[in-house]
Amino acid sequence: MLYSCDDSYAECELVAPTEPDTRAPLPRLVAIVVTHDRLAALRKTVERLLAIPEAQLAAVIVVDNASRDGTGAWLQALVDPRLRVCHQAMNLGGAGGFAAGLDHARRTLDPDWFVLMDDDARPVPGAIARFHAQDLDAWDAFAAAAYHATGAICEINRPTRDPFATWAVFLRTLRAGREGFHLDRSAYAGAMPIPIDGASFVGLFLSRRALRMAGLPDRDLFIYADDAIQTLRLSRAGGRLAFAPAIRFEHDIEGREGPGSTVPLWKVYYLHRNSLILYRQAAGGWFWMICLIVIPRWAARARAYPGRRRAFARLFARGVWDGLQRRTDVAHETVLAWAARSS
Repeated sequence: MLYSCDDSYAECELVAPTEPDTRAPLPRLVAIVVTHDRLAALRKTVERLLAIPEAQLAAVIVVDNASRDGTGAWLQALVDPRLRVCHQAMNLGGAGGFAAGLDHARRTLDPDWFVLMDDDARPVPGAIARFHAQDLDAWDAFAAAAYHATGAICEINRPTRDPFATWAVFLRTLRAGREGFHLDRSAYAGAMPIPIDGASFVGLFLSRRALRMAGLPDRDLFIYADDAIQTLRLSRAGGRLAFAPAIRFEHDIEGREGPGSTVPLWKVYYLHRNSLILYRQAAGGWFWMICLIVIPRWAARARAYPGRRRAFARLFARGVWDGLQRRTDVAHETVLAWAARSS
């Protein structure tokens, strides 16, 4: 279903009557996928999702962020009553796409749970059944364990604890950086849910209650940190968020993005602007001290852009300034124009 956001007889033998199935139906789960110009990845994800039994996955909503690579035509040709497509007139980024998808789902389907993923991420076979096997009354949200196709843990999707929640986590963060507040890799070998405070939108399961508590993602963030901001908001509102290592997702980004890698110039702006917005939310009164530590470290990333260091500096400076001002009203087209002039 598309939306634009628009006699023969045979002999029978007598058999003994069977007892009716009195088991309660599974909670209604809806998947939300955001895509922009990555049809090859999207095909794998949608095909994987539609192969899941309807009892486990009630609907799949694809938010198409104004793709121009044939995505719209491919989606139009699919015939499956569970598929809904929200075509966007412009690229809203991941943040805007997930906000649009969640809003559409809650208004038109009102499911018990939502599961979010990028177009290049998808549940491994059996993952959704393992979600339904969790104690869904004990938690408001679950973060899946994200892996690369090679089987390695996807570092950028490692769940986190609030680095400012306790002195122990805070001091560990000062000593070890991101390793101080990201969940230890050994947690992936466990079976039981582990309480966390932050997670990515790759395999994030949100209950109806969680969406009420935290609201929709901030669509103006466009890309980066929108998931961390959303889940930290949920945990600080009293939401019960857990890492569920038994629920596995694959994320096809190996070699493209991750700790230590570079991002395109236009992403430099969003990365640093949104990180500062996140740090202000997380650190509170410690925010300015944190800025004195992290901003010089970020500036050193210019070394990874040989021949484009001045361009990096201009996008970086704009991102830091707008992040300090908490300004999120800059149009994406403007950011692209800045990057084009800086190249």
